[in-house]
Amino acid sequence: MSWTSLTAAAVGLGLTVGLLSGGGTALASPDTAPYAAPAAPVVTRAALDPTLVSGRGARVGFAEQEAENAATNGAVIGPDRTAYTLPSEASGRTAVKLTPKQYVEFTLPSAANAITVRYSIPDAPGGGGITAPLDVTVNGKGRKTMTLTSQYAWLYNQYPFSNDPGADLLHPDWWITECGCVPAATTPAPVITKPFRPSHFYDEQRLKLDRTYRAGDTVRLTVPAGSAANWTVVDLLDSELVGAPQVRPGAANVLRFGADPLGRRDSADAFDRAIAYAKRKHLTVYIPPGTYQVNRHILVDDVTIEGAGNWHTVVKGRQVTLDRPAPDGSVHTGVGFYGKDAADGGSRNVHLSGFAIEGDVRERIDTDQVNGVGGAMSDSTIKGLYIRHTKVGLWFDGPMSNVRVTGNIIVDQIADALNFHTGVTNSVVSDNFVRNTGDDGLAMWSEKTANARNTFTRNTVQSPVLANGIAVYGGTDNTVSGNLVADPVREGSALHAGSRFGAEPFAGRLDFTDNTTVRAGTYELNWKIGLGAIWLYALDKDIDADVRVTGDHYLDSTYNAIMLVSDYGVKDLYAIDGVRFKDIRIDGTGTSAVSARVKGSASFENVDARNVGAVGVNNCGSFNFPATGSEFALTDLGGNDGGRGTQSWLAPWLLPNTITCDDRPPVVAPPAPTTW
Repeated sequence: MSWTSLTAAAVGLGLTVGLLSGGGTALASPDTAPYAAPAAPVVTRAALDPTLVSGRGARVGFAEQEAENAATNGAVIGPDRTAYTLPSEASGRTAVKLTPKQYVEFTLPSAANAITVRYSIPDAPGGGGITAPLDVTVNGKGRKTMTLTSQYAWLYNQYPFSNDPGADLLHPDWWITECGCVPAATTPAPVITKPFRPSHFYDEQRLKLDRTYRAGDTVRLTVPAGSAANWTVVDLLDSELVGAPQVRPGAANVLRFGADPLGRRDSADAFDRAIAYAKRKHLTVYIPPGTYQVNRHILVDDVTIEGAGNWHTVVKGRQVTLDRPAPDGSVHTGVGFYGKDAADGGSRNVHLSGFAIEGDVRERIDTDQVNGVGGAMSDSTIKGLYIRHTKVGLWFDGPMSNVRVTGNIIVDQIADALNFHTGVTNSVVSDNFVRNTGDDGLAMWSEKTANARNTFTRNTVQSPVLANGIAVYGGTDNTVSGNLVADPVREGSALHAGSRFGAEPFAGRLDFTDNTTVRAGTYELNWKIGLGAIWLYALDKDIDADVRVTGDHYLDSTYNAIMLVSDYGVKDLYAIDGVRFKDIRIDGTGTSAVSARVKGSASFENVDARNVGAVGVNNCGSFNFPATGSEFALTDLGGNDGGRGTQSWLAPWLLPNTITCDDRPPVVAPPAPTTW
């Protein structure tokens, strides 16, 4: 489905629209770019008024401004939530598209000396990406040029995707929704439009300004004449006041061991020498300002490594093809800080902070260990890193215990931002900012050994291109609390608990507490139905642990706010039982407050809803439609108010198990969320 932009008529007339903070518009000829009076800055969080998410999500040092709220003579694209489109992957599902000589201009809300631009430019016709310039001026002066690239964007085709826009289907023996068929088993063969399923359009780039600028100064981004990019989409700008580099006198400085801060020589061996010396002398390893070339893993165990700050210290590497596959199946290596394998005892007492890790991963190969941080690290901390262009930002293969991952920025990943995989226990992930992942943003995957007693709290996850913002696959006594998740695109949603992927059963308690989601509840392209902003999925086991969802806010859900579901092929085998929903706010759904497509039960207490697009409860149960009612039962514990018009979303006639099954109810786009 699509939310059509009201600016289309103006664009069709050759005029373009800039949205101003007061809700007005500024029209300009595409070929003119005069210096203009600045528009008042509009600072958002996940494209929302910050008051709507107070106390939730990561505490970050930058101010986010959406391009559609800035002054521009470009074209506003979106809003649109349809997968495989440029607006659908933009923050807030809206962005600004520029052609050469056009600009977008932001007014700084506070002092800043650095910016981050999230953008998209076209792919090369045969794949592989292009580069193109973007000019940056402040108050009309001091032009700097950013070199944008699409080399790390633009994936196509079926999982695990391709960089080739002209590739045939990777799996012609898989069912695809585009033809509703298995192409290899269909006569005549369906015509598959190429490029097939383009996605992962965006990237971002940082730039230090020449000095500190004041609130009210204007930053203009202009596509110069003659750009190699026919168009440049600007999604947003983050502005930040970056502090001076941190200095660690008395530490084992990597420069003493031959590291090259200009990045001309590989510094991996120098890092190894500094680590060995620091361990002998019980010192911290210090990486001073600079860009260091590292093209393989750095093994870390019982060591502290500190940079001068992630704007100042960059560890950057090329992806290297191995002569022969490694025992773990890797066919490449690249920059990354890795603990020892759990089978070898894992690492302990590892502390990484204050630097950036910049990888070179452009394709998804699941066996490759080309992650920013990996291995097993118990009793360890990872803090203040900036991780970009790796496969997964942090992938931990346990068993391991007591790791703290705090205050990191993880962007532009081919797969997850972070995954606790197999037996990770007693660990915390907090205050991390995640944007543009190619799979789950944050995940706990209890494959073979259960994860237990872990907490994901106060994180922000924006625009996961595939899968979920935060996902828990099995495990015992885990908690997801105080997070902000926005704009999931396809084959997942914002918050997820799934008995799938061979995970160990859910046991003990699973808590989702005080989270906020926005523009979630996506369209599931394979099932052709809408998901929930939070969805529980019983695919290969029951979900019968003590699951409690308390204090969550589900804002502007494209389809449902809450969904409980099983796959049709196992609908009579598995159930979701006894889930408790309490103190929930639902502000806007395209369809229902609750959709049940599984057998089982749930209770609801103080779940308030407004702007519900369809029937409050869409109860299909397990699709056997017995005369006794749905196989899914709802219990009203009181205080469940609101819905659509004067109708309560949980009316008495719906209880306990009235069949209200509408497989694909009509969608009513909700209004923008407002203060409750």
